[in-house]
Amino acid sequence: SDGYANGLRDWFPALDKTPRQLWHTDQTGGQQGFEVTADYERWTMLRRAYSKRQLQETMVEFWANLLHIPCPEAKSWPHRVRYDTTLRQHALGRFDDMVVACVLHPAMLLYLDNAVSQASNINENLGREVLELHTVGVAGDYTEDEVQDSARILTGYRVDAWETWTPYYAEEDHFRGQVSVLGFSDPNPSYNGRDLTKRYLRYLATHPVTARRIARRLCVRFISDDPSPAVVDAVTAAFVQSGTDIKQTLRALVAHPEFAASAGDKTRTPTQDAIATYRALGLEVMPPSKKEDFAYSLLHQVNSMGQQPFGWVRPDGFPDVADAWTSISRMLGSWRAHWGLAGGYWPKSGVRHRTMGEWLPALPARFDEVVDHISRLVLAKPASKTHQRAVTAFTTIQPFERIRTPSDLPEYKLVQLLSVLLDSPAHMTR
Repeated sequence: SDGYANGLRDWFPALDKTPRQLWHTDQTGGQQGFEVTADYERWTMLRRAYSKRQLQETMVEFWANLLHIPCPEAKSWPHRVRYDTTLRQHALGRFDDMVVACVLHPAMLLYLDNAVSQASNINENLGREVLELHTVGVAGDYTEDEVQDSARILTGYRVDAWETWTPYYAEEDHFRGQVSVLGFSDPNPSYNGRDLTKRYLRYLATHPVTARRIARRLCVRFISDDPSPAVVDAVTAAFVQSGTDIKQTLRALVAHPEFAASAGDKTRTPTQDAIATYRALGLEVMPPSKKEDFAYSLLHQVNSMGQQPFGWVRPDGFPDVADAWTSISRMLGSWRAHWGLAGGYWPKSGVRHRTMGEWLPALPARFDEVVDHISRLVLAKPASKTHQRAVTAFTTIQPFERIRTPSDLPEYKLVQLLSVLLDSPAHMTR
């Protein structure tokens, strides 16, 4: 059961409203669109931190980045929460099913302008990004003529934007005539292009170039910034042989020796760092009642660390390599956040922190034993010699000093100890 994580949605009532209701509220002086998407981002961060279904949350994040729609985004926001629901339904299913559902979702149709594309005035945005970003990628070596045919295939899918926000299919807007993209060819004689569109998207989702691209992205996410051809080959084979089954593909990835050997090779993004920090510190978040409470403030905090959830403004999604997340400003942002969270300095309300007694081992104990015990709680591993030396230097407490009662370790010294561990590469990597 994932009852606690499921209940988090109740903290943000707007997430259960229909697109039409959200738009009406926005237009009549109630909760604005950017406030709705901010609540969606908060809910997402809390689910990632506290859900028991961690693989599900990880894969939702992964696919949301591949099939990316920014937040906030002016055209698609009324449908953005429902787009997340679609991603969640398919995150551990079949990739070809997900591509069909997400590309034809009203949020994507609005974001990439397919909702206004018609035979007499074709908009190429979605037709291009389906190829470049969602499936084969630039390695697909498609032509501009094929981009145009891709966009022609997608015509007909519309949304009643700014009114009811209802998606519909307009047969009179669908382009008719021969189309050909990367080996997919169809005379396309009918005004009803629904079947054609779904066949086309499944063709791209199962294309050999797509298979290798998705396999490599998964290896980059779970193994290293530059995975070996051998592991990419193994994951590609599983993807193809399973008919794009995501669970089978992940099993092949996890079974490969490079996965087990990769611990600590990936740099955490700021959002991943924030989530890992909440867990490491054992923070218990409470339902928010005011803007200063943790469940609301966490969005400002993670932004200060250098990444707004879904905030990448381009349609290609956040980068997933260390070079993008190891700047000085990012590190300083993370270290400030670690200090504030470790000390309970900000956010202060709407959250419970571990007490001193909950942090300490059975007393009396040497200080280096205390450091080792807390390291196991924070990093899930014993304190290294480097950690011990760094903690000693920062706290000025010698390893051999005895801690007999909780009062022997001042609270600000505990904060220093925790900050050293959280700022270390052992926490900043995964």
